[in-house]
Amino acid sequence: MNNLGSTGGTQSMRRALGLLRVLAQHQEDGIDLQGVMAATGLERSTAHRLLSCLLEEQFAERDRATRRYRLGVDSMQLGFAALRRTPLLDALRPFAQKLARLSGDTVFLVIRQGDYALCLLREAGSFPVKVFTIDQGERRLLGVGAGGLALMAALPDDEIAALYARHAASYAQIRVSSTALMKAVRQTRNAGYSEIVDTITPGVSGVGVAFPVSELTWVAFSFGAISSRLDAPRRAQMGAMLNAECQAWAQDYLGQAAP
Repeated sequence: MNNLGSTGGTQSMRRALGLLRVLAQHQEDGIDLQGVMAATGLERSTAHRLLSCLLEEQFAERDRATRRYRLGVDSMQLGFAALRRTPLLDALRPFAQKLARLSGDTVFLVIRQGDYALCLLREAGSFPVKVFTIDQGERRLLGVGAGGLALMAALPDDEIAALYARHAASYAQIRVSSTALMKAVRQTRNAGYSEIVDTITPGVSGVGVAFPVSELTWVAFSFGAISSRLDAPRRAQMGAMLNAECQAWAQDYLGQAAP
């Protein structure tokens, strides 16, 4: 947070941007002033001054009852505007098309949005039977769908437990228990890719891989196909291929983005 990098004279801006990242990481439950100080290393007066400025500009908000801070409406507006057209999305689109050509199956790109996975792209492969289990712009709880499960597996166990507790009723409605979810998370971590079989739509299976594209942002790609096409041996084959392709793409992208 206090590292000024190679750009001089921008300490306040870097601190404010770092503070926004911290608020984003704690968007669901919020974070109090003490938590902000611990996460950023800022002194109390500096943290309070920056937070006050963000509140005035509506880039942050504070819950009057809990006194916890979250991102404000103007931060959200910037995020929504960025999602409509970003260099990242422009870079990911041809990669999604490549994956669709390699697999012949439907390819989905999702991004973590708080407790949810938001679908940014969907590319159809050449296989005659198309699988469209989620539309572009639609979102699902993390852990639901191959991409959402891959994103969830990247989180610490305590964060997954808190997330499940917040949405226990919704998970129960789709018959996903905490035990089953954690078993799927462990399997995903061990294999390097997620697997779903008939969990959302009967007769449909998928595999997914998640990877970071920035300090704050994770995305996941997944293949979806009818279960007879994506049987266990092919899931293993496609999962390994997707993992290798995603890791290579991410390494190249992050290498190009480095100063």
